[in-house]
Amino acid sequence: MSKEAVLNLYNKWCLIPDKIRFLFIGGVNAAFSYIIFAIAVYLIGQEHYQICVALQWAISSVFSFVNQKLFVFCTKGHWLREYIKCCTTWVVSYAVNAIILEIIVRYVTKNVYVGQFVSILLAAVVTYVLFKYYAFRHNKH
Repeated sequence: MSKEAVLNLYNKWCLIPDKIRFLFIGGVNAAFSYIIFAIAVYLIGQEHYQICVALQWAISSVFSFVNQKLFVFCTKGHWLREYIKCCTTWVVSYAVNAIILEIIVRYVTKNVYVGQFVSILLAAVVTYVLFKYYAFRHNKH
């Protein structure tokens, strides 16, 4: 594919509503995050699930940022400035994820894998809103 064809395809992709792009790319990001969590739980142990979720968020943040910037919000903004805003967003999202996970594991099921699956889905809603209206608010493509 030529550079022009790739750019044309990318521009068409960016015309798809951002909620649809977020569902698709967010699914990829969530799967990546969940795999990191599952590996961490396997290596470290279920009793340390909060450490595992912290590792998961730290490792998956760069992967998620690039995907959100390029393929969900299609911004041309300053990479470092947007990354810093994303880090702020992730602190909130991480807190939401950790709290929901704790509630599910304590009161609903002892299964940390199920708890984290549900937590990721709920935290994704918070993440989308914060990304759309804060981290990637300006400099639209």
